[in-house]
Amino acid sequence: MSRPGAVIAALGAAALAAIFLSLSTGPASVSVGQVLDALSGRTAAGTPAETAERIVLSLRLPRALLGCLVGGALSSSGVAFQALLRNPLADPYILGVSAGAAVGALCAALLLPGDAFLPLPLCAFLGAALAASAVFLLARRRSGVSRERLILMGVIVGAFLNALIMLMVALAPPGRIPGAVYWLMGDLGLGTPRRVGILLPYVAAGTAVLFLLSRGLDLMLLGDDAAFQAGLPVEKVKAAAYVTASLLAGSVVAVSGLIGFVGLIVPHGARVLVGAGHRRLVPAAFLMGGTFLILADIAARTVSPSGELPVGAVTALSGAPFFLYLLRRNGGAA
Repeated sequence: MSRPGAVIAALGAAALAAIFLSLSTGPASVSVGQVLDALSGRTAAGTPAETAERIVLSLRLPRALLGCLVGGALSSSGVAFQALLRNPLADPYILGVSAGAAVGALCAALLLPGDAFLPLPLCAFLGAALAASAVFLLARRRSGVSRERLILMGVIVGAFLNALIMLMVALAPPGRIPGAVYWLMGDLGLGTPRRVGILLPYVAAGTAVLFLLSRGLDLMLLGDDAAFQAGLPVEKVKAAAYVTASLLAGSVVAVSGLIGFVGLIVPHGARVLVGAGHRRLVPAAFLMGGTFLILADIAARTVSPSGELPVGAVTALSGAPFFLYLLRRNGGAA
């Protein structure tokens, strides 16, 4: 097995280990043996172990799987945005895409029936796509789109959309957006088997498309002219990658809320491990992002004795210093 292949296999093992750790961590004590019994279906009815099984299978396993899907999707989306924009600071959160997805999801939550979860990812995707388009159009000049202006417009659009989100939450009927504050700060507690099952096709399809676009993303790093001379249909690849990255970000925001900086941090770590080739980078970033978010969620559940913290707060504490580090490393310019 090649070194990148071995690294990806190790990242897969780390993701499984993080999921298992998540299953055995929480306010209710569940032993490793009870986790194994729950997963294998060997628990006898009417015993204390049956309660542990319900905790593991109904609460913790969907939450861990949701963390893996959300972290992987945000990381893969970050990989695509950084390649398209040739900017190490690009990610769905900083570019305002996540905020646009949140606006779309909130509109669906306020206007659609309370049990209509299925359209939420689609509405969030539309919000993400509109936000991404707005950022791109505002950053566009006659001479093209500069990296610095794109990041600046992303911050501005994101700030406007965040203000709109706060206004929507404040004006929403009581109880119409349950857990709104935690959702806005990122929360994996809404993970249920049904929601994980609905989200899985969106994430699987989006990640698969980015993997198929690996060669195009590699060539995009060389610049539009060099990619075109190599025979790449530049505009088609740009559109496909942009829409797919927005779909990934939008679909997971509909379930988990705003979780920032995962798509910024993880792609850089994955590049250190497997290099810049996207055929290896996309799966490596997905697995690494899933592991990172599961571990962040474990920290959010255990670090505070007074209760659970929003997982978005944990990722922000990690991401903000990393963002400043990247700015400093790039000479203070995006």
